[in-house]
Amino acid sequence: MQIDDALLKKLEKLSFLQVSEEKREEIISQLSEIVNFVDNLSELNTDGVASTFAMNDKATPMREDIPQCDPTISEEILKHAPQSADNFFIVPKIIE
Repeated sequence: MQIDDALLKKLEKLSFLQVSEEKREEIISQLSEIVNFVDNLSELNTDGVASTFAMNDKATPMREDIPQCDPTISEEILKHAPQSADNFFIVPKIIE
């Protein structure tokens, strides 16, 4: 896939981002490197590799799921809020 200015403009529109004129060539170059790297990965022969292959044979360690309730956590979070009441954040109304 060729990354050019037209594709970068389309990506800008889709992502709601704006790339400055002085950064355009650098971004195009970086995106081209990323696409080339992914293209190299797609050329790897993975016919004999199981879809569940992992580099480590050890499974993720399990831990006991113990529910807990610590009211000081919500108090600590809410004390940094501009406004709060009854353990909730107060925000401006956006739907009328």
